[in-house]
Amino acid sequence: MLKKIILSFTFIFTTFISFSQNWITSINEAKEIASKDGKKIVLVFQGSDWCAPCIKLDVEIWSTEEFKSYAAKNFVMLKADFPRKKKNELSPEQQKQNNKLMEKYNTKGYFPFVVVLDKDANVLGKTGYKKTTPKNYISLLSSL
Repeated sequence: MLKKIILSFTFIFTTFISFSQNWITSINEAKEIASKDGKKIVLVFQGSDWCAPCIKLDVEIWSTEEFKSYAAKNFVMLKADFPRKKKNELSPEQQKQNNKLMEKYNTKGYFPFVVVLDKDANVLGKTGYKKTTPKNYISLLSSL
């Protein structure tokens, strides 16, 4: 019985890890991948440990199999996180990068804030949290 539980847990854990969203945290890396693969960059400003709509967007859209599958083929997902809890603190280098992204793309400090960029990091469109389906959110991002 214990063996079955351990095997089940291992399967669920490895499945979760293998299907997790592939987030990039460097704009330069995102631009490089977007150029190479002909994809749009989806830049997401979030407060992962304090912003309720950010957490909802993650659960309802980013973490769904439908979105992850589509995004893997069509988008480079770039995350600019601004956690508040000490235990989630970013490295000084990462915080500096995120601050620069905020200064350039999110001057009003909205959370969550989603900016669709071309391969050269030019803004194509902006949006935020919407109570909708992954399919509709994909359509929205693709239309920008």
